[in-house]
Amino acid sequence: MTRTAAREIAIQLCFAAASAQVDPQELEDRFFDPEYYESLGKEQELFQEYPDEVQRDYIHRLTSLAAEHREEIDALIERYSKGWRVSRISRTALAVLRCSVCEILYMDDIPNAAAINEAVELCKGYDEPDTVAFVNGVLGGIMRGEFGAAAEPAAESESASVQE
Repeated sequence: MTRTAAREIAIQLCFAAASAQVDPQELEDRFFDPEYYESLGKEQELFQEYPDEVQRDYIHRLTSLAAEHREEIDALIERYSKGWRVSRISRTALAVLRCSVCEILYMDDIPNAAAINEAVELCKGYDEPDTVAFVNGVLGGIMRGEFGAAAEPAAESESASVQE
C-alpha cells in the first residue's frame, strides 16, 4: 500500500469521525477488523489491500493528531480561508485540509510540500476544481503566513511505500 492510499484512508476516517461526531479511534477499531475491511474492498478499490502495521500506525497517528488538535487546526484553516467559516467548507475538503495541516504542523517526517501536493491530488478525486483550488490556496496561505515561504517541491514522490 502506498502512503497516498494510507493518507486517503486517514482522510476517510477523519471525514467519518467528524460526520458522526465520534472519536476516530472508535471507527479505527471497527474499520480495521479484517472481515469489515474485506467487505469494504469488495466495494472500493482503495480497500483491496489491507494495511500492514506500519501503514496502520501512520493512519492512526494522522487521525489521532488531527482529532487531538482539531480546534487549533480549524482556527488556522479559518484564518487562511479568507472569509470562509469552517462550517461552510465542504466536509470532504475540510477532512483533506485537516489531515494536510496536521501533517504540516505535527508530523516532521512528512515534507510540507508532499503534504500539500497529496492533499490537492486527493481532493481532485472528491471535489470540484473550484474546491481543489480553494484547498490549494488555503494550504499555500498557511505556508506563507506561518512559515514565511511557499512549500518547496517534494524531493521524492509520496506515492512511494509508507515503509520508506
